[in-house]
Amino acid sequence: MNDAHKIIKELSKRIVETQKPIRILDAIQLRDDVKNCFFSSNFKKLPQIDAAYYNKNNPLNFDSEKLKDLFFSILSDIEKNLGSNPASNIMQKMCKEYIRVIDMLKARGTNEFYDISRELYGSSADSFHRNGPNLHDMGELLDEALKNINESMFYEKDIKNIPTKEAVDILQKKLNMLFINDDERVKIIESDGIVADAAAGSDYIKLKKDTFFSEWDLRVLESHEGWVHVATTLNGLSQPVCTFLGKGTPSATITQEGLAVFTEVVSFSSHPSRLRKIADRIQAISMAEKGATFFDIFEFFRSEGRSEEDSYTVAARIFRGSMPNGGPFTKDLAYSKGFILVFNFIRIAVKKGMLERIPLLFCGKLAIEDMGIIAKLHDNGIICPPKYLPPFMNDLKALCAWMAYSNFLD
Repeated sequence: MNDAHKIIKELSKRIVETQKPIRILDAIQLRDDVKNCFFSSNFKKLPQIDAAYYNKNNPLNFDSEKLKDLFFSILSDIEKNLGSNPASNIMQKMCKEYIRVIDMLKARGTNEFYDISRELYGSSADSFHRNGPNLHDMGELLDEALKNINESMFYEKDIKNIPTKEAVDILQKKLNMLFINDDERVKIIESDGIVADAAAGSDYIKLKKDTFFSEWDLRVLESHEGWVHVATTLNGLSQPVCTFLGKGTPSATITQEGLAVFTEVVSFSSHPSRLRKIADRIQAISMAEKGATFFDIFEFFRSEGRSEEDSYTVAARIFRGSMPNGGPFTKDLAYSKGFILVFNFIRIAVKKGMLERIPLLFCGKLAIEDMGIIAKLHDNGIICPPKYLPPFMNDLKALCAWMAYSNFLD
């Protein structure tokens, strides 16, 4: 390892260590009391969510200004010690994004929260190219495509009859087939401390206690959380030099969620109701960006035939971190925005015969716009190929055939 590599590794270590206290979703989650009050008011009273609520119920476990100063210090050292090294660009961008994330969390319960969220994750009005369709248009197209599907034909195969304890065992066995190293086993944990049915960490996946899962649910968790989120974390942290790839900023989250949805789709793990949730969230964010309140979002989806529980879940996801009559938290756009970016990257890689670039999507938490730098670092031996890949990535011929036809269809 030469001197430049040692500097990159040391600065990578500092980034990984410094970002540890930042837990975005934990800092903005809405507690059960918000849901209970909303339901007990017969859905008439807006949740009392403001800056005081977050400071009381989800206090930040770090000093905002001190943490920002640490990132500014790392940023200065990167500029001073790495100069034009390709890794420098990604590391500087990471520090700058983390600084804005801290600003966003500090602004919870204010109008500024939405402004920074839109800066980091984008807006439903964003287009992929000039005069092209935007994310709101994509959500409408997806919703229209799903409306004519009679989902009842899938119910027999999607019965939620697997209790959490059994689901833990099933998912553990499935993922042990990919993560075969004893020191990097992914741990499946039963937990009563999460809001969603499941949540992934660096080397674990939590399943919500006292919940029932279907076989399809477990297929989605295996591919989305296991093959992508956990695998890319372990692949990034195991890099000999660029360990910063083990942690993701918002721009990396967009690629991560897109890659996870892409993996669900091409491995035939996804299903219409899953995609409907993604379309619903785009629509809800678009409505909130145009002034819709928590109550408006809830009532809209209830009028569309969604259950009260599902309608609340959508509204709560969209306004977490914000206010019930403020702008939305736009992170849920990442699933569709990232899917398009990942799909297009792979399509172009196949078209240009650069198949060796495709597996690099899994070498860590990365933003698709940095793939040129990632490829250069890989070619220079600074970044290693991913240790863990989804099964369908081990043999690219079927994926290449599909993507080659997609070029024709496009």
